[in-house]
Amino acid sequence: MSWIPTIALFLVAWLAAFAQTQFRPVVGWLETPVAVLPALMVYAALTHPLPAVACLAVFAGLSLDALSAGPLGISVLPLFAIGFVLHLRQHLILREQAYAQAWLGAAAGVAMPLGTWVLLELGSHTFITGPFLIVQFVILGLLNGAVCPGVFRTFDAIRNVFDYQPLAETSFRPDREIVRGRR
Repeated sequence: MSWIPTIALFLVAWLAAFAQTQFRPVVGWLETPVAVLPALMVYAALTHPLPAVACLAVFAGLSLDALSAGPLGISVLPLFAIGFVLHLRQHLILREQAYAQAWLGAAAGVAMPLGTWVLLELGSHTFITGPFLIVQFVILGLLNGAVCPGVFRTFDAIRNVFDYQPLAETSFRPDREIVRGRR
């Protein structure tokens, strides 16, 4: 296994954290930050081992919190919870189906800000709530649901280019000779 797809995943997570906090025209138009880190966590949880998922959650969460106004480390636990739950049940999930990827991305897109909001409420931070908060959760869910199948296709293509392809095994052994007829 090559490290290039994993390094690419961490690089895209860092760029996504940067994009979430810095692209003001898109944020102003949607009135919601462009958060695609949950879609990346869905992909990582279904394709990578648990230590890589945990490292990605810590790296992406701290990258996001370093660039945002939130407390440092508040995004790590929701990202890790998404990755951990999906990693535990990865054998039950239809990983190859685009509709399953979209639904998982949408669920993760809602779970991430909801988990962050719960942690902020537990920490006694003042937080503006109202009907627009639900609209933001829906927008983030739809955004991650739309992006998640593309994330799977992109990173599967990177993995196919840089990882070794498994050799197809046959039942025929080349060191055996087939004897036909009578002797």
